[in-house]
Amino acid sequence: MGMEPVAASREDEEAKKMEAGGDTVGQKLDAGALFVLQSKGSWLHCGYHLTTSIVAPPLLSLPFAFAALGWTAGITCLVIGAAVTFYSYNLISRVLEHHAQQGRRQLRFRDMATDILGPGWGKYYIGPIQFLVCFGAVIACTLLAGQSMKAIYLLANPGGTIKLYVFVAIFGVFMMILAQLPSFHSLRHVNLISLLLCLAYSFCAVAGSIYLGNSDKALPKDYSVTGDAQNRVFGVFNAIAIIATTFGNGIIPEIQATVAAPVTGKMFRGLCLCYAVVVTTFFSVAISGYWAVGNQAQGTLLSNFMVDGAAVIPEWLLLITQLFTLLQLSAVGVVYLQPTNEVLEGLCSDAKQGQYAARNVAPRLASRTAAVALATTVAAMVPFFGDMNSLIGAFGFLPLDFAVPAVFYNATFKPSKKGVVFWLNTAIAVVFSALAVIASVAAVRQIALDAKTYKLFANV
Repeated sequence: MGMEPVAASREDEEAKKMEAGGDTVGQKLDAGALFVLQSKGSWLHCGYHLTTSIVAPPLLSLPFAFAALGWTAGITCLVIGAAVTFYSYNLISRVLEHHAQQGRRQLRFRDMATDILGPGWGKYYIGPIQFLVCFGAVIACTLLAGQSMKAIYLLANPGGTIKLYVFVAIFGVFMMILAQLPSFHSLRHVNLISLLLCLAYSFCAVAGSIYLGNSDKALPKDYSVTGDAQNRVFGVFNAIAIIATTFGNGIIPEIQATVAAPVTGKMFRGLCLCYAVVVTTFFSVAISGYWAVGNQAQGTLLSNFMVDGAAVIPEWLLLITQLFTLLQLSAVGVVYLQPTNEVLEGLCSDAKQGQYAARNVAPRLASRTAAVALATTVAAMVPFFGDMNSLIGAFGFLPLDFAVPAVFYNATFKPSKKGVVFWLNTAIAVVFSALAVIASVAAVRQIALDAKTYKLFANV
């Protein structure tokens, strides 16, 4: 009983520190942290943000990854990906909670790296990689949304002649509007809808797979891994990169920063909500999709639902699946835009003036519009960005989400070298760092092989 007031006072102190605006290194928060990473959310809001950032349309590529791995290796990699990322995200959360209790609440990934490993790590490694991964995700979402819009258009108007880049541009304009939502916390309702949408299109994809697998239009099911030895080996590492990208997040500290103090335990509950959705969607789509199409799986399962421009599942089912996917891509894109918004806000806004002061609103509007315009231009110009995104996933998501959390935990808590935790974390860091290097080589090789088919502003 005597300890309860002490615990309560510590929580009150933590809340007051956050309200006062003190950051991890004893300085005042810049405008980016103050305005974009407002700490007002609950664990439920945290769960919505986590789910949107992880359970996204790239999960529809899991059958394609299985085609390079086969049943046993595919399911094994999926289980390992779920277990390691859930564990790693909890490690990051515990490190963040520890520093918050010490009066140094860290709001950004680069803050963690700077405080734990030194300024060079935050400035020259974690910060640039996170920015590359997140902005790459915005570009990928814009491109995928354009492709979804084009697919819906062709379903309604077979033989239509509107080019892909037109749809990409239309979605980009919509993203410019959505990007003006002022803070990460202001996305909480958008991300609740996103959670429902990812469940909806996943269930539609599963239904489509079951229909196709039992249809006369189904191709003969072949689950063997094709290709010569070299192609199979590189295919395995490319598949690992796809799975890592699917489980990837890259913004765990920024999401935890949106949670109101005290933060203890809230992230874990948010992760439990998120991973309930992850297990439900990832495994059902991967298994049903691979069962239906086998080693004929294309880059995204939805592509298997159309043959020679005609739907091989009920057209209405394909239409609503594409529509749900399109709508969720807007939420995913704006979530991954937040690190860019935070940097731009820090550069262009004045923390001494209000968030909605004219001095801050004008540069916010201009900078965010310019960022989305750049992402849209790249997506329209480089419609083969998927290959490059595999490289970003291998080079970015694998180290950020698999290896770095274990390093942060060992450096912060210094667990005994005689214990299991130290060696488990060390093994995770070493193995997934090595996988990141190998998967990056495999992704570069795939880019080199596909380079002859690349064409700017291609209508694919």
